[in-house]
Amino acid sequence: MTATLDLSLIPPLGKPRPQPVPEAHETTLPNGLRLAVVPRPGVPLIELRLRVPFAARTAQAAGELTAGGAVLSGALLLGTGSHDQRGIAELLQSHGAELSVSTDPDRLLFSTTMLPDGLAPVLGLLAELLTDATYPDEQVEGERERVAERIAIARSQPSVIARTALASRRYGDHPYAVQLPEDRLVAALDGGVLRRLHRERVLPAGSSLVLVGDLDPAAATDVVVGALAGWSATGQAVEAPPAPELRVSGIEIVERPGAVQSNIRLGGPAPGRTDPDLPAVRLANMIFGGYFSSRLVENIRERRGYTYSPRSSVDHQVAGSSFLVEADVATEVTAPALLETWYELGRMALTEVTEAELDGARRYTLGSMALSTATHAGLASTLSALVGAGLPAEWLAEHQRALEAVTVEQVQEVSLRYLAAEALTAVVVGDSGRIAGQLQALAPTTVTTAEQDA
Repeated sequence: MTATLDLSLIPPLGKPRPQPVPEAHETTLPNGLRLAVVPRPGVPLIELRLRVPFAARTAQAAGELTAGGAVLSGALLLGTGSHDQRGIAELLQSHGAELSVSTDPDRLLFSTTMLPDGLAPVLGLLAELLTDATYPDEQVEGERERVAERIAIARSQPSVIARTALASRRYGDHPYAVQLPEDRLVAALDGGVLRRLHRERVLPAGSSLVLVGDLDPAAATDVVVGALAGWSATGQAVEAPPAPELRVSGIEIVERPGAVQSNIRLGGPAPGRTDPDLPAVRLANMIFGGYFSSRLVENIRERRGYTYSPRSSVDHQVAGSSFLVEADVATEVTAPALLETWYELGRMALTEVTEAELDGARRYTLGSMALSTATHAGLASTLSALVGAGLPAEWLAEHQRALEAVTVEQVQEVSLRYLAAEALTAVVVGDSGRIAGQLQALAPTTVTTAEQDA
């Protein structure tokens, strides 16, 4: 005999705990660098995030900058006037650190974890990298070849093809339309080009440094000031212009002959971090497709078995935020999966969600926020994004209060503006010979080929 669970014995969920406001000590150094120090004793570690704006003003400039950034982010660690590549690695490892450098369309990011006694020496090394990176030609050539190989592999990945096609269709001639650098631009890079790019773009004014961990704020600030006083390059960081809110009708099919899967991507504008619509849009996204209990997952994964992991998200970039939908489905159900996705978007826009749905989405979102800032690393990355957007640490608590106040009526209202199918640009990567006829029954289609090297 199988015992049944008495659900009445399960206590109700408690009210979500308030988001604690990090104790951020903020200052601006004489060179224009913004510094935020967050003391978090208890764990003997320090997280460092240095964000340097690295955006382009035009799509043409973005092509060159994307190529340069892809190589520069690896070549930065090849040596300075005082340390070669091995010396850099040994210094970092002696303090429990491993520095990573990455780029995206908005910024160059330096990230590391270190032991508390490593703050001064690691900052000293960081100062060398910022002011005296050598970019030796022979090693730059090797890094350039590695980047070219990674780009070639990326161009063969359907997810990258889909992301590139959607960005191109959504952003037109905006810098965000450029997702991958062209081979010819990568091939033109050498040590001299990277040194010039570094001088012109790796600037303190507009940059931000976040330190989180076992720190005394005043002492840490003094160490930063002493270490980075020599980073005095003049000039102002470049920010991308506001992203256009293009709404391109129809469906673009990106040809991938013989594909057994289709990659469906939808994207449109979303409110930014300071927009009062953001809390309602975040919860609408969660209910629609933002977590496993969402409507989209229940429909095209659980009920119909069209895909394994459909999802939606609200992503923030400096020049504009996005609402995005992703689903990778079997070729033969491409049109039915897209139709059901549009159906669920329409339901969000035209009918009220239930209080239970809203409560579940709210709890999940608040819990995710708490988890993302519970660790030193998570808090450092979150604050780096906020400081880079010009927001204080208090935004976290303010945003939590705003999420708690969202109503079902507000969710429906923002869904009508941001989640409606006609507000989103559609791209499908797949075998056009098998899917074009189906998709034409839903909307006008165009067929293009995947972006190739120019």
